[in-house]
Amino acid sequence: MLIVSNVLMTLAWYGNLKFDFGKVFPKWGIFGIIIVSWGIALLEYFFMIPANRIGFQGNGGPFSLMQLKVIQETITLIVFATMSILIFKGDPLRWNHFAAFICLVMAVYFVFKG
Repeated sequence: MLIVSNVLMTLAWYGNLKFDFGKVFPKWGIFGIIIVSWGIALLEYFFMIPANRIGFQGNGGPFSLMQLKVIQETITLIVFATMSILIFKGDPLRWNHFAAFICLVMAVYFVFKG
């Protein structure tokens, strides 16, 4: 559920840079793009909220609030990097991106180490 929500959020935030959302509301300009992005973000919330509620220790899940956040941020960056390469044809991955990913994996390790 977190992966689906992050794919949708990446599309909501950055999809307007690749896809012409202005065609949906051609006379609305940036306001139309915002409306389409909000619609995608609303759909994203249908996955993110239940995922967090199910995963949270306070609701019987296995993760603390801090663990949930670190997991979510790591998934966000993995999804963004993947979509940037495959869909948006963005900047190529460089050594510093891999170094940052290793730091994220270490963050996940340390947040669970306690």
